[in-house]
Amino acid sequence: MAAQVTKKKAAMVMTVTKDRVVPLEKIRNIGIIAHIDAGKTTTTERILFETGKTYKQGSVDEGTTVTDWMEQERERGITIVSAAITTFWDLKKTSNISGGHYRVNIIDTPGHIDFTAEVERSLRVLDGAVMVFDGRTGVESQSETVWRQADRYKVPRICILNKLNLIGADFEGSIKSIRDRLGANAAAIQIPIGIEHSLNGVIDLTIMKAYTYESVESNILDEREIPAELIEKAKEYRNILIEKVAEFDDQTLSKYLDGRQLDEVDIKRAIREGVVKGKFFPILGGDNRTATVQLLLDAVVEFLPSPIDLEDVEGTNLSTGEVVKRKRENKESFSALAFKVITDPHVGRLVYLRIYSGTLKSGQEVYNSSKRVYQRIGKLVLMHADQRELIEEAFSGEIVAAVGIKDTTTGNTLCTPENPILLESITFPDPVISLAIEPATKQDLEKMGMALKKLSDEDPTFKIKTNFETGQTIISGMGELQLEVLVDRMKREFNVDAKTGAPQVAYKETIKVKGQGEGKYIRQTGGRGQYGHCYLRVEPKNRGEGFEFVNKIKGGSIPSEFIPAIEKGVREKLENGILAGFPMVDIKVELFDGTYHDVDSSEIAFKIAGSLAVEQAVREAQMVLIEPIMKVEVSTPADFMGDIIGDLSSRRAQIQGTEDKGTMTIINALAPLSELSGYATVLRSITQGRATPYVEPSHYEEVPKNIQDQIVAKSGKAAN
Repeated sequence: MAAQVTKKKAAMVMTVTKDRVVPLEKIRNIGIIAHIDAGKTTTTERILFETGKTYKQGSVDEGTTVTDWMEQERERGITIVSAAITTFWDLKKTSNISGGHYRVNIIDTPGHIDFTAEVERSLRVLDGAVMVFDGRTGVESQSETVWRQADRYKVPRICILNKLNLIGADFEGSIKSIRDRLGANAAAIQIPIGIEHSLNGVIDLTIMKAYTYESVESNILDEREIPAELIEKAKEYRNILIEKVAEFDDQTLSKYLDGRQLDEVDIKRAIREGVVKGKFFPILGGDNRTATVQLLLDAVVEFLPSPIDLEDVEGTNLSTGEVVKRKRENKESFSALAFKVITDPHVGRLVYLRIYSGTLKSGQEVYNSSKRVYQRIGKLVLMHADQRELIEEAFSGEIVAAVGIKDTTTGNTLCTPENPILLESITFPDPVISLAIEPATKQDLEKMGMALKKLSDEDPTFKIKTNFETGQTIISGMGELQLEVLVDRMKREFNVDAKTGAPQVAYKETIKVKGQGEGKYIRQTGGRGQYGHCYLRVEPKNRGEGFEFVNKIKGGSIPSEFIPAIEKGVREKLENGILAGFPMVDIKVELFDGTYHDVDSSEIAFKIAGSLAVEQAVREAQMVLIEPIMKVEVSTPADFMGDIIGDLSSRRAQIQGTEDKGTMTIINALAPLSELSGYATVLRSITQGRATPYVEPSHYEEVPKNIQDQIVAKSGKAAN
C-alpha cells in the first residue's frame, strides 16, 4: 500500500495533455455534500493529499485548506462558495473495473443553508456524490435537505461516516438514522476497527480484509487479516450487505438464491449496479483525516458512475419543442450547461460549464439557446479552487470555465448553432430575508451598483430591487449570514463601503377567495386620447404555485395586440404589492371582457387599465400576508431543554418533538422567521454556550390578523 501511494504522487509529473486525454469511462465528476461541520472540506483536503495534489494536508482550523480559499471562509472556518478541483487516482485492477489512471473532478460544497444555491447548482451537473455524515449524530437537518436535492437530480451517492474517532461516535446508530430518516436502501461496506479514541482502521466487507494505520499523519495503510474478535461482526454486516445488493445483478442474485458462496466479483458488481441506478447507497466509516480516504477514493472509482454510465442527456429541440437526446461522447454535437458565474480579479468574468456532449475550443462560436444569442468563447481554463490552468480544448464529461461570454448566466444552455438544444435549467428557492443598503459616501454610489450587479450575477438567490417610494436599495437572500458575507465581499473585493439597515422578513401577499374587478382608463386632452377598459377575475392558487394569467377574451372585445400590455400591468401591480407593499403570489388572473376604441386605445392605456382592474379585484378577495416559517433544530444538553422550549414558544414556535442523540437532546420546531432575529445569541445566553441551533426555510403560512394589521399600518398603505 505504501508503494501505491508513492506511485500516485509520482503521477503528477506527467504532462497536462496526457492527464487530460482520459477515456470517458475513467472520469468521475463528484461532489462532497453534507451538513455543516460534518467534515466535507477536511475530506477533500485528504483526497488532495492522497492523490498527490498537495504535499501537506490543509486544516480548516488553521485556514490552510485549498478549497476554502476566500478570506471570509478561512476567517469563519466554513465553506461559502463551491470550489472545483481536478485530481487523479491510480487504481489497481479490481474485480469490477479496470485499473489505471482515473481523473476525478471534485466540487466541495457549503453546508450552511444560507448558501444552498451552491449545492443546488453543483448537484445539477454532477454524476455522483460523496455524502459525509458526522458519525456521532448520523443524519442531521441539512443532511436531509441535500439528500432530497440529490434525489431530485437523481445523483448516485456513496456515504461515509466521519469522526468515528471522537467521543460519542455511534456507527450502528448512524446507519440506522440513514435508513430511517432518509428512507435510503443503505448498508455498510466497511466497519471500523475500534471506536472513538481506539479507532485505528477499517474492515473492507467486500474482500474481508482489515486496513490499519499507525497515525493520522501516516499515508500508509497496512493490509492484514481481520482481528479474531471482529470476524463474527464482519460476517454479520457482510450478510446484510449481500441481502441488500444481490437483487441488482442477475448473476449475483442467481448465486444468492441457489445458496452458493458470493465472492468479491459478485458483490462489487452488484454494488456498482445498485449505486449507478440510484437504488443503493454503500456506507463507509472512519476518520477522514487518515489514510483510509484511499479506500474512499477506490470506492468513488469503483462504484460511482462515469459520464457514459449514465443515460443520454435529454433536452428540448428549439424548432419542434420535442425531447431530443445527446450521447455523452466527444463526437456528438456540443452541448453544455452554465452552472456558476464568478468575477475573478485577474481574468474578469468566469462562467463554469459542464460539458455533456461534444468538444469546445477557445475562440469557438457557440449558441446560447436559453437567451437565443450567439457567444464567442474567449479562453478556456481548468479550475483548481482559485488557481487556473489554461487549456485549448475541453471534452465531453469535463467541468471547465470559460472567459469572455458575458451574456451567459447560471442555468443557460450553450450548444452548436447548427444543432441547438435546450437543457433543463436550475431552479433556486426564493429569498426569505432582506435589508436596505446604502453607500457610505457619494463616491461609493456608482461602485456599489456595479458591485451588487456582479454579486447577484454570481449568486442566483441574491436579489436586488429599488423601493421607488423610499428610493432605498433592498437586497434579499437566504439568511443573515449570506447577506453579511456579501456586504463584506463588497468592501474587500470592490472597495465599496456600505451601510445596512436591520434585516427585514420577506413577507408576501396573497388572496383567500375569488374576486372581480374593472379597470377603465380614459384620458382626453384635445388631440388623440387614451382608452383602455378590461374586466378581470382573480382566484387563489395553492401555496407555492405562483402567478398565472389566462386570456378568456372571445369575439375580439379587446384586440390581441393589447393583451400582453394588460398582463404586464397586472404583473407590475402584483409585484409591488397592494396590501402592504410585498409581492402578491399564488394567484390566478383571468381576463374575460373589455372594450376598446379604434383611435384612442393604446398599449399604455390597457396596461394602466389592467393595473386598476387587478387592484380592485384583489381588494374583493380577502388579501392576507403570508410569512416564511423556518424549521428550527436545537441540539442541547437535556438540562436546558425546558428553557429552550419556553423561549421558542414565546416566539410563536410550534414544537414538533424531541429526540435523544447520545448525550444531546434534539428539539425540533417550526417558527416564524420574524421571531428569530438574534436567536443564536439568546440561545447561547440561556444555555451557557452549550446548545447549537440550525435553521432552514420550511414553508409560508398566513400571518396572524393582529400582527398583519401592525405590518399594514407600518407600511402606510390603506387596506380595505
